Amino acid sequence: MARNKMLRFTTLEQEYPSKRPAELRREDFEEIYSAFEPKAAEDQASRCEQCGIPFCQIHCPLGNNIPDWLMLTANGRLEEAYAVSSATNNMPEICGRICPQDRLCEGSCVLEQSDHRSVTIGAVEKHITDTAWAEGWVKPRTPEKENGFSIGIIGAGPAGLAAAEQMREKGYKVDIYDRYDRVGGLLMYGIPGFKLEKYVVERRVKLLQDAGITFHPNTDVGKDITFADLRAKHDAILIATGVYKARMLSCPGAGLTGVKRALDYLTASNRTDLGDTVEEFESGVLDAKGKNVVVIGGGDTAMDCVRTAIRQGAKSVKCLYRRDRDNMPGSQREVSNATEEGVEFVWMAAPEALLGDEDNRVTAVRAVRMHLGVADSSGRQTPQPIEGSQFNLDADLVIEALGFEPEELPVLFEEPELAVTKWGTVKTDHKTLMTSIPGVFAAGDIMRGASLVVWAVKDGRDAAERMDEYVRAAAEQTAGEPSKLAQAS
Repeated sequence: MARNKMLRFTTLEQEYPSKRPAELRREDFEEIYSAFEPKAAEDQASRCEQCGIPFCQIHCPLGNNIPDWLMLTANGRLEEAYAVSSATNNMPEICGRICPQDRLCEGSCVLEQSDHRSVTIGAVEKHITDTAWAEGWVKPRTPEKENGFSIGIIGAGPAGLAAAEQMREKGYKVDIYDRYDRVGGLLMYGIPGFKLEKYVVERRVKLLQDAGITFHPNTDVGKDITFADLRAKHDAILIATGVYKARMLSCPGAGLTGVKRALDYLTASNRTDLGDTVEEFESGVLDAKGKNVVVIGGGDTAMDCVRTAIRQGAKSVKCLYRRDRDNMPGSQREVSNATEEGVEFVWMAAPEALLGDEDNRVTAVRAVRMHLGVADSSGRQTPQPIEGSQFNLDADLVIEALGFEPEELPVLFEEPELAVTKWGTVKTDHKTLMTSIPGVFAAGDIMRGASLVVWAVKDGRDAAERMDEYVRAAAEQTAGEPSKLAQAS
């Protein structure tokens, strides 16, 4: 068959898969992008310049071998492309959907720095893996033989799942403990279906179960099982809980009825979409239908909230952010999607107070205009209020999307020896990823702070390598004594 040449960016324009019209997609929670047609995916992959220094790969946290799987896709060799893609990524179909490629691989593409616009890397990645699932190429990664060791993982989010798959392939018995009733962490309950339909997560979880990984949902470490019991049961422990403690407003009126945390709001929406009955949604408390909604924040969680409110039938949806669009932390692509769907962005403004009625229900956000002053220690310009610039935004529902912080794990786990940083994240040795407790490791947001799914996958993979080294070294020191798993059995 005919083969595509590469470097076709001079003759082919950048094209993404078609996007459903805003007036249609705002009516449901289905993903907004259609699938690539095979020919279109091959053509878009063939735009790759095959750089000698692949900046797309360098700026991918996982170091994905992007040029190679683009070349394979361009030539119709999708099964090989999937093998290359999945060699460095435990969930490429998820990263292809939710990674902010405009800030990572695509934003670093050499073509993006010229007049040709980047290769549509994320969409091709999604196409490769969705095709692999459809063709039956995705198989459980089972070990050639069991090694007799046991690993316990706390948290069934992306870091925990990635580490689990890596460890299982090495021959470990892997148990994952999670406080929630479904596996996936924020992939399941934090990210709306219009970005990541839940069957995508569920089939990945089923693959891990088929590989022999055991899940223990509804298991809250510190309540349902002690941290000490887990340590006694397993040869090593990985803490991959993520960060769930919401940053909250501190301005007057923050305690009014109708002021809600982003994760509570998104979880209620996702559960409802999954078919659960959520009392606070049914009662209207966490339902935006018919309400004036103001979301405070400018990250990806804020974008998820405003777009969810649109789909719930809000009367109006505004996003209040203290910096301008160029300085917001969220994906610019998500801002564009939200704008198309009817979200109004109020840039360069911050909440000064929340106003309420006689029943203590929020009625408005009093905001103040901002200007960007000198840069702070992070290099970002510091927003400063403009005197006398106050204005009000009508609000029946105010959603705080200000980011997340770690919970107090030493208290929750009743393990005071577990050291944390001044930010509350679990302190680890940067080389071994081991915590202050021997045999206990950490990965993902609970180690690095709130970050991207792709970084969590990277951390989970790295932690698996370090745990394997630790367990094997410990076994050698004990002259081959049976592991705790063998003793327990």
